[in-house]
Amino acid sequence: MIRLHNEGVFLVDARTVISEKSPEAASVGCPKDDAEKNTIAYGILSEHNTSDSMEKLKIKFDKLTSHDITYVGIIQTARASGLEKFPIPYVLTNCHNSLCAVGGTINEDDHMFGLTCAKKFGGVYVPPHQAVIHQFAREMLTGGGKMILGSDSHTRYGALGTMAMGEGGPELVKQLLGRTYDINRPEVVAVYMTGSPRPGVGPQDVALAIIGAVFEKGYVKNKVMEFVGPGVSNLSADFRIGVDVMTTETTCLSSIWKTDEKIKEFYDIHGRSEEYKELNPKGTAYYDGMIEVELDKIDPMIAMPFHPSNTYTIDEVNANLEDILRDVEKKALVSLDGAVDYKLTDKIRDGKFYVEQGIVAGCAGGGFENICAVADILDGKNIGADEFTLSVYPASMPIYMELIKNGCAAKILETGAVLKTAFCGPCFGAGDTPANNAFSIRHSTRNFPNREGSKLQSGQISSVALMDARSIAATAANRGFLTSAAKQIEADTLKKYRYSFDSAIYANRVFDSKGVADPKQEIHFGPNIKDWPSMEALTDNLLLKVVSEIHDPVTTTDELIPSGETSSYRSNPLGLAEFALSRKDPMYVGRAKEVRSAEECRVKGSSPCEALSEIKPVMEAVKKQFPGADRTNTGIGSTIFAVKPGDGSAREQAASCQKVLGGWANIANEYATKRYRSNLINWGMLPFIIDEGDLPFANLDYLFVPDIRKAIEEEKTDIDAFVVKDGTLKPFTLHMGALTDDERTIILKGCLINYYAG
Repeated sequence: MIRLHNEGVFLVDARTVISEKSPEAASVGCPKDDAEKNTIAYGILSEHNTSDSMEKLKIKFDKLTSHDITYVGIIQTARASGLEKFPIPYVLTNCHNSLCAVGGTINEDDHMFGLTCAKKFGGVYVPPHQAVIHQFAREMLTGGGKMILGSDSHTRYGALGTMAMGEGGPELVKQLLGRTYDINRPEVVAVYMTGSPRPGVGPQDVALAIIGAVFEKGYVKNKVMEFVGPGVSNLSADFRIGVDVMTTETTCLSSIWKTDEKIKEFYDIHGRSEEYKELNPKGTAYYDGMIEVELDKIDPMIAMPFHPSNTYTIDEVNANLEDILRDVEKKALVSLDGAVDYKLTDKIRDGKFYVEQGIVAGCAGGGFENICAVADILDGKNIGADEFTLSVYPASMPIYMELIKNGCAAKILETGAVLKTAFCGPCFGAGDTPANNAFSIRHSTRNFPNREGSKLQSGQISSVALMDARSIAATAANRGFLTSAAKQIEADTLKKYRYSFDSAIYANRVFDSKGVADPKQEIHFGPNIKDWPSMEALTDNLLLKVVSEIHDPVTTTDELIPSGETSSYRSNPLGLAEFALSRKDPMYVGRAKEVRSAEECRVKGSSPCEALSEIKPVMEAVKKQFPGADRTNTGIGSTIFAVKPGDGSAREQAASCQKVLGGWANIANEYATKRYRSNLINWGMLPFIIDEGDLPFANLDYLFVPDIRKAIEEEKTDIDAFVVKDGTLKPFTLHMGALTDDERTIILKGCLINYYAG
């Protein structure tokens, strides 16, 4: 089904796979260094690289896109740094804070901020309920060989020939101010597809099979996944899109697919034929790894709580219900810290697994073909009048209109299911939160703990499993009993529907400045839209208090800053920070604030001890060994330790909330994603690494890092540090990975905002 190569491979004429370690490799006729240049990814990166080196890339993107959780902070930061006009097309969508029900007017105030900024700076504004961010991008922004940067982690348009990347807001600020996206040239891994999916197998099944095979191994971490092979041509554009958007959950950097007539037809349907470009690897291409995917051998899949990589076939779950459910319960003890009594085995009814909710939604599930399949599988059936509910969210109004025209909307509504507007809420806990202890099956992107909206700190827990729309529909047809679509449908169950895109919907409602700015336009500010607080430059030395210690194998951005209704406060840095780590470590905010108050005293020129008396004996111990350290040159801040933080969302707030609470660093064994590490750096926080198994400090300990400013200036990778305890200093070593020149300067100045301020 899925095979991972342990070595690099050559792909000859886009069909023949030759291991670089095999005897045949000597006869490929193309040196590895040259063959690396023949991948699709290399060609696109080279066309967008502005540096004189393909090893150290400085990328300028063609277009930018953000949604209403992120664009306020991005534009506010850019404005503070001198923004006068969007230099490239920038699309502001409104699909996350669409429900104006939390905090009074604050969500709609953000929307009006976005509309007036699109007018003032020359952008595009997509009103709420018109389209989710990624569907609008697919329909209106993509182009063959282009590159798009988005402030959402699922910014993936590779199936349409566009290399897209999801990053934290500061990376978009750089593009708005004419700067570049600086990375080392990423490795490229081929995803070589053969065969065709069987009836009942959808894109989420293929995606979950791949995620389950690669995530834990880190096989594609920070790499580009390039989809090739004869099996690609057997997939529709919608199917490819559904697989592509889920590549984010592998922790890859980006994705790109070979293109063909089916992708050309997609652009033709959307009235953008000129944007199609045929993309294929050239001659002999070298890949740093390969994932072989036999599409015809993939079964309907399910990702059990609490991660997209916790995958099984649905048949496997149904055949081993008690064993698998107990294993999930056991794993949950780590994620949930024993805060609630989490049970799944009570979902077994007469030997079957009963679920309470089904959701098909967002950038992964809300596609035209997925929803048509739901309609066909449920045709003539109903979901019943018991606990089970089903909600379906088309990803854009053009898709919604077509479902009405072809009758699929009526079929779905007749079953008792609910058809809703384009909204990302179910994906991150802002809509369709299940009942306590309920189990939801979703064709969406993630199933992290409490991401569906329950609140662990209030004793609530519900959980989500990821599945394809087809098996969700099959389960709905069986009124909530878990069912594989392959077991439910016949080969001719799913009909072929022709899709027609009606651009009038957007033409009548979306504001498009056509790139023309209006400097006279006043920006709408609501009372919740606040500026960033001032942030200090890095001092010569640092005194850090560890205020949270997390030993989960992976810590998600949802755990660092919860999703759900908290997203409504994302335009208020200090207000949002009150929620930081609230579902993981409720003591964090209070502890961080205590340390911040000490730093505020230091900056004002008074003794930090006035705010936090425990600092006095700590500094007395430090001065015995470092007599020159004092309040004029030693910053005081907090830090957290986590084994592997940053999996999941691109949201910069996972870092910025720590910063505004006085955070100066993270300490980790490794960082789950490049984008989280970048977010730390852009907010002036030191992304320290400590060797696995070497943890000389504990929660609430103080750490002294002498000459840290000098260490950053001199590009040191090993940094001396000390645990200050009981009047003594115990030495240990922190590590710092590679930093670009700009990244070093950003850290030294204290954050990206200070960097641009000069």
